[in-house]
Amino acid sequence: MPWKTPQLKKLVQALLTIKDEKEMLNFLRDLCTLEELEELSSRWEVVLLLQQKKSYREIAKKTGVSTTTITRIAHWLKYGEGGYRAVISRNT
Repeated sequence: MPWKTPQLKKLVQALLTIKDEKEMLNFLRDLCTLEELEELSSRWEVVLLLQQKKSYREIAKKTGVSTTTITRIAHWLKYGEGGYRAVISRNT
């Protein structure tokens, strides 16, 4: 199943027009529920903790994310499209 749908590409184009942190926060809040924002934020925190070589158990305790989800995120960090690594390299 293709994941790079026309709808996703439109969202990406919209995200690329955002000028600063405040505008991004406002856009994300309008786009997502609070639960969705929490989920996205938690997943990103998992990525950052995996980069610090924290154990899955430690990450689960700190973030509340299940070890199953942490395993999935770790897999995509290592074998995914390279998106996590690209953004990490620009934020360290």
